[in-house]
Amino acid sequence: MLSLDPLGLYWDCPLGSKDLEEEEGPWGGGSGLPPQGYFPGSWRQDVGLDCRGSPEGAEARAWTVYYYSLLQSCLQQAGLPETQDRSQAPRTGRPGMEVTLCILGSPSTFLSVLLEGGVQSPGNMLLCLSPAWLMKMPAPGQPGEATLLVSKAVSFHPGGLTFLDDFVPPRRVTYFLAGLGPGPGRGWEAAELARNLTCPTGASAELARLLEDRLLTRRLLAQQGGVAVPATLAFTYTPPALLQGGDASPRLRLVELSGKEGQEALVKEEVGAFLHSEALGDAMQVAIKVSSWRWQGRQALRVHPRAEVGTVADTVLVLLEKLEEEESVLVEAVCPPVRLPFPGSPQPGPELAVRICAVVCRTQGDRPLLSKVVCAVGRADHPLRHQSSLPRTLEVALAQCGLGEAAQVAAVRRGVKTAAEAALAAVLALEAGLSAEQRGGRQAYTDFLGVDFMLTVAGGVLTPVALELNLGLCLEACGALERLWAAPRPGPMADEAAAAAPLVETMLRRSARSLMEGKQLLVVGGGGFSKKFVWQAARDYGLKLHLVESDPNHFASQLVQTFIHFDVTEHRRDEDNARLLAELVRARGLQLDGCFSYWDDCLVLTALLCQELGLPCSPPAAMRLAKQKSRTQLHLLCRQGPPWPSPSLHAVPCCPLENEADVERAVHLVPLPGVMKLEFGAGAVGVRLVEDAPQCHEHFSRIARDLQGEADHPGIGLGWGNAMLLMEFIEGTEHDVDLVLFGGRLLAAFVSDNGPTRLPGFTETAACMPTGLAPEQEAQLVQAAFRCCLGCGLLDGVFNVELKLTRAGPRLIEINPRMGGFYLRDWILELYGVDLLLAAAMVACGLQPALPAHPRARGHLGRTERRRRHLPLATSQPDSARLNRAGDCIYIHTCLTTDAPPLPHTQERRAMRLASSTRAAAVAEW
Repeated sequence: MLSLDPLGLYWDCPLGSKDLEEEEGPWGGGSGLPPQGYFPGSWRQDVGLDCRGSPEGAEARAWTVYYYSLLQSCLQQAGLPETQDRSQAPRTGRPGMEVTLCILGSPSTFLSVLLEGGVQSPGNMLLCLSPAWLMKMPAPGQPGEATLLVSKAVSFHPGGLTFLDDFVPPRRVTYFLAGLGPGPGRGWEAAELARNLTCPTGASAELARLLEDRLLTRRLLAQQGGVAVPATLAFTYTPPALLQGGDASPRLRLVELSGKEGQEALVKEEVGAFLHSEALGDAMQVAIKVSSWRWQGRQALRVHPRAEVGTVADTVLVLLEKLEEEESVLVEAVCPPVRLPFPGSPQPGPELAVRICAVVCRTQGDRPLLSKVVCAVGRADHPLRHQSSLPRTLEVALAQCGLGEAAQVAAVRRGVKTAAEAALAAVLALEAGLSAEQRGGRQAYTDFLGVDFMLTVAGGVLTPVALELNLGLCLEACGALERLWAAPRPGPMADEAAAAAPLVETMLRRSARSLMEGKQLLVVGGGGFSKKFVWQAARDYGLKLHLVESDPNHFASQLVQTFIHFDVTEHRRDEDNARLLAELVRARGLQLDGCFSYWDDCLVLTALLCQELGLPCSPPAAMRLAKQKSRTQLHLLCRQGPPWPSPSLHAVPCCPLENEADVERAVHLVPLPGVMKLEFGAGAVGVRLVEDAPQCHEHFSRIARDLQGEADHPGIGLGWGNAMLLMEFIEGTEHDVDLVLFGGRLLAAFVSDNGPTRLPGFTETAACMPTGLAPEQEAQLVQAAFRCCLGCGLLDGVFNVELKLTRAGPRLIEINPRMGGFYLRDWILELYGVDLLLAAAMVACGLQPALPAHPRARGHLGRTERRRRHLPLATSQPDSARLNRAGDCIYIHTCLTTDAPPLPHTQERRAMRLASSTRAAAVAEW
C-alpha cells in the first residue's frame, strides 16, 4: 500500500521533487562506502568479481559486491534466475567484429534496458559492475579519442538468463551508456570513461549537466518545445553560457545579481513582484530549490505559502550564499493538483495528486518517440517522489483520482506524448548546435530522456506541466512497473513493448554505424538512377565505396573512392571476368572489407568475385540457382527433407522454355491456366497469364521477337537472355518477404502485402506494410521464405522472396537474391528503423548485422496505382473527370498512425487529397 502518512516539514518539498535522501549541500567529493542495505534473498556469494589485471581497493570492491547483490535481488524479484558464473571459462568471441552494448551503472536503474537488450541482441548486452572491468586505449589515427574495451561483465540473454563472463581478448565496446552523477558510487569514474570515445555514447557528464540544469531546460522546453513549465523566478550571479543573450520567457524570469553583498533589497523586490504576479495562476505555494549539477540529490527543498513573501526572500538569500558560477536559485510555483469530482460519492481520504513519468527515445532519423508512461499517486499536500511511490499505469492512476472516461484519458495521454516528444526534440536541437567538446565527445548524444510531469488544470483544460528532465529515474520507474508482471505470472502488459525497446533499437543502430564506419566495399554494378540512395546512404554511414560499372559515364563514378570501368554485361564470361576483376583490385592495391551488389544482372559475377578475393558471400552456385526461376522451383521440388516442413511444400511445378518445342511439351505437363515469364526477368516485364496452348505459343513468339537483348528493355535482365518458363498459376494473396540471413540463421524478416494484380499482365496495383495477416499466417510466410533460401544454399545476405498465400499454405513465386527494390528498403527503414542496405553491407564484411530480434512497426505505409505510369501530380491537382479517364492512377504513400512522421513529398500529400475525393471508395476497397 502507498503510505499517506505526513512527512517531516524540515525536508518537505514541492510536488514533483524527487531526490531527498541525502543531507543538504553540494557534493564535496569522495565516493564513500555503499549503503548498508540488506537485500533479501539467497544467491551464491563465491563468484569471481575480481577482474584480471585490474585489482580493486577495499572501497571499490565494496561497491562491486553491492551492485552484484542488487542485481541478484532485482532478478529474483522479477522472477528471473540467478546469474551463473562462467568466468573460469573466458569468452573468446570475434574481436572487433561483434556488437557490444555496454552499461556501467546501477542494475536497478538499467534493468529494463538490460533485459530488453538480452532479447533483442542475445549475449551482446553487457552490464559492468565496476569501472575496473573497463579500460580505455588510445584510438589509432584518431587523436584525442579512445577505444573502450570490456574485460569482464554480466551478459544478458533471452528469458532473463544472465552470466558472469570474462572476455579474452577484451571486447571492443560499440555502444556505451553510463549512470552519471556526482554522488556516491562510480559517477565520476563513469564520466571519465564516457568522455571522447570512438564508439557511440548515450550519455556524458557534459550533457547530463545540461539536462540537470533546471533553469536551462525550462527555458529550452518553454521556448523551443512549446511545453508548459511552472512559473519560475531564477537568481544567479553568472548564468549558464547557453542562457546568455537568450530571449525572455513569459513564465520564466532570470535575475542576474552583481555580487553576493548588498542584494537583499533587489531579491525582496523581485520575490514580491513574482509572488503577486498573474504568472503563478492558482498556485497557493512556491518551492525554493537550487539548480546545479553539484547539488543533485543533496538538497532539502523548501515549500512556503505564496503569501509569505518575507520568508521566501530570506530562504533565497541563504541559498544564494552557497552558489558558484552558473548555478542558480529557483522560486517556482507549486502546481495545484487536479480537483476532480469522484464518481458516485465524495472521494474517500485526502485529496490526491498525480505525477506522470514519461520515457521518450530517439529513433530512426533522430525522431523522438514516446516509449512508456508511468504514474505515481499520492497526497496532494505532500511530495511525490521517485522510488517513494508505487508505479502504475496512466489509466489506473487517473481512475484513482476520479477520471475514468476513456476519451479524457486518451486526451491526457496525447498531451503527455506531445509534450514529452517535444522535450526530447528540443534537447536534440540543442545538442546539434554544440561542439564535440561541449557534448563530451564526437559520438556523445542523448538517446533517451525521462520527463516528469505534474497533471494540473490550465485554462480549464487538463495539462501536463513539465517539472524536470532526468536520464535514469523515469526509466527505472517504467522498469518497476513492467516487473509487476514477473515471468511466472504474465499479466496485461505481457504483450506490450518494453519501455527500453526503442532505446535498445537505437543502441543497435548506432553500433552498426560505428562498426561500419570507414569500411572499404566494392560494389559491382551501379544500377539505374533509382539506386541513387545507395551513394547518399554510404556517405552518411561513412562507407568507402569502390564501383565496378560498364558505363564509363555512370552518374555514380564521381561519388566513389575508386571507379573501375569494366564490361559486366557478358554473363557467359562471368568466371573469366571475376578473375580479371580480382587482378584489377589487387593491382590497384584496394584493401577491401567486403564486396556486394544490389543489381540483378551482377549477382552471380559478384559471388564469383568474392570467391576469388576470399570475401564473405553466398556460394556462386546458390546465386545461379536463385537467379534462374525455373531452376529454383525444380530444385526445391526435389528438396523433400528432412527436416520437415521441407522446401518442396512451397515450390510450384514449371517447365523451362527455350524454343517452340519446349512450349508444346510444357502445355502437357503444367496445368493451365499458367503463367509465362522471363527466366531472368525483373519488374513483371513479359509476365502473362495464359489459358490455353495457342496463348502460350503466341506469347512465346512475341517475347522472342520483341525482347531479344538488353537494348530492347534495359534493366530487366535481358543480358542473361530471353529464355522463358511456364509455371502453374497459383490462386491466393501475394506477399513480399524481405529476409536478413547470416551464417544460415534468420536475423530479421519483414512481410508486406500486395494488392490484386491486373491480369493478364500481373501489374501491381497496391501494396502496404506491415502485413494485415494473422500472426500465424505471417509466420508461415516467413518460414517458407527462409526454408526456400536455405534450400537453394543462400546462407548470407539480404534477400527478397515473393510468395502467394494459398488455402494450402505459402507457395513460392520467385527468389530475388538481393534486397527488395522499389519502395521496400525505404518502407522498412521508415517503419522498423532497419536499413537493408546497411545490413547487406555488414553481411558482405562478415559482420553480423546489428538488428533487433523482434522489431515492431511504428505506423503503416501503403501505395496504390491504377496503371504503371503515374499521374503528373506535381504540376497541378487533377479533377475528378481526369481521374476517371483510362490510364490515370492514384498513388498513395502515407503513414496511417500518429506515431509516424508527416509525408515528405508535396506530390504524395496532393495524392492523398486526390484519393480522398471521388475515388476514395475505390482506393479503400482493397
